[in-house]
Amino acid sequence: MILTPEQRALGRRNFMKALVGTPALATLGAASAKPEPVRGGPVRLGFIGVGGQGRALLGQVSPAFGEVKAMADINPASLAKADEILAQRKQPPARHYVEWKDMLEHEPIEAVVVAVPLWAHADVVVPCLEAGQHVLCEKMMAWDLDGCGRMKAAAIKANRVLEIGYQRNYSPIYESAYAGVIRQGLLGDVYHARLAWHRNGNWRRAGDPPSKDYDPSRWGYPDFEHLWNWRLYWKYSRGLFAELCSHQLNAAHWFLGTSAPTSVHATGGVHRYTDGREAHDHIYSMFEYPKGLTVTFSSIESSAFEQRYEAFFGTKGTLVMFNESEALLFDEGGTGAATGVDVSGTPGGAGVEASETKPAHNATAANAPARAAGEMDATRASATELEISAFCSAVRTGSPLKCGPDRAFDSARACIAACEAAKASTKLPV
Repeated sequence: MILTPEQRALGRRNFMKALVGTPALATLGAASAKPEPVRGGPVRLGFIGVGGQGRALLGQVSPAFGEVKAMADINPASLAKADEILAQRKQPPARHYVEWKDMLEHEPIEAVVVAVPLWAHADVVVPCLEAGQHVLCEKMMAWDLDGCGRMKAAAIKANRVLEIGYQRNYSPIYESAYAGVIRQGLLGDVYHARLAWHRNGNWRRAGDPPSKDYDPSRWGYPDFEHLWNWRLYWKYSRGLFAELCSHQLNAAHWFLGTSAPTSVHATGGVHRYTDGREAHDHIYSMFEYPKGLTVTFSSIESSAFEQRYEAFFGTKGTLVMFNESEALLFDEGGTGAATGVDVSGTPGGAGVEASETKPAHNATAANAPARAAGEMDATRASATELEISAFCSAVRTGSPLKCGPDRAFDSARACIAACEAAKASTKLPV
C-alpha cells in the first residue's frame, strides 16, 4: 500500500472526524478497553513454552490481573531468559519445570498460557482443559482441523475458558475502526479486501543448544535445529499462513462479518533462502467467499517496502489498517483525500503484537523496557496486555472473550487449506 506523505499527513489530521459522536472515540482512548480488576485477586498462571513468543506474552502480564507461579519449557536457556523478564518487571520468581504435566500436578495454578510450537497445541491444550485449567493458547489454533476440533470439544466438556491469541481483537485502534467505520456503514458494500505482510529478512533463527549433550529427540525433534527453527518445517508448522496470514485473516473476518471462505487458490515457494527449509519464504493467495467477496493475502521475505496492512475496499470508502498502528479512511468520491489518525503511542498501536516471529523481526513490546509492577496503565497498555487481562477477568467472572474456539477455528480452516493449496499451487475447497 503506497501512500504519499501528503495523504498520510492529511489522514492523521482528519480521521478523528469519523469517530466523533461514536463509542469508538472512547475505545481509542482505551477507556472502554480496560477490563475490570479481577475479584478474588490475580489469577494464578502457569506458562507452557517460554521461547520468543512465550516470553513476549510473559512480559505483558499485568500483576493486577495475573500472577505467574510456574513455567515449563524443554529448553533451560529459555527458562533462564524468562526469569530475567520477571526480575525486570519486579515480579516474584516462578518455579521451573521441564515437563508441563509435572507443573499441572504440583502447582496450584488456575490457568495456563500456552506458547509451544503449533504442532503441539492440541496435545498440550486438551489435557490442560481436562485437568480443569483455563487456557489462553497462542495462534494458530492447531496444526490440523482434528486438533482444532479436539480443543473446542474439550473446552465445552470441561466448561473452561479457551481463548486463542489474536490480539488485534483487543487493540483499541481496531476496535475503534470497527465501531466508528465498519458498524457505521462508512465503507458501503465491500467486495474485496487485500492483506499483505512483506518483510526483508531470513526467518531462520541463529542459536546454540543449551549444552553440548542436549538432546530434544524425546520431544519429537531429531536435533536442536528442528526445535529451534520449527517454523521452517512442515511437520511442526504451517509456515507464513499460520504465523502471519491467520492474524490478518482473523481480523478481516471480524470486519467483514464473515466466517471461513468457501475456497482458496494459493501458490508459493522457497525462492530466496534455499537453506534446507521446507516452509515457503514467498506466498500468494486468494480466498473466495459467498456473494462475490474475495480476500487476497501475500507475504514475501525479499522486500519490506509495503510493510503490512489490511485494506477493505468498499463502494463508499476504503479503510486501511496499516502496521497495526494507523487507520486511514479514504472517501470513494474520487478526490483521493483520506482521513486517519496515527496511534503509534496509544494502546495496541505499537504495531508489534503480530506474530511469534516478532522478537526477531520487529521492535516489540517484548523488547521494550518493562513497567514496574502495579495497576495496569490502560492508556499505555498493549493489545496483548489487554488480551491477557481480559482472559484473567473471564476466568474470574465469566466475562465474554473476543476470539474463542469458533472464530479461531474459521481462521485455522482457511489457513490450513491455503497452506496445502500453496504446496500444490492449486485451488482447494475450505
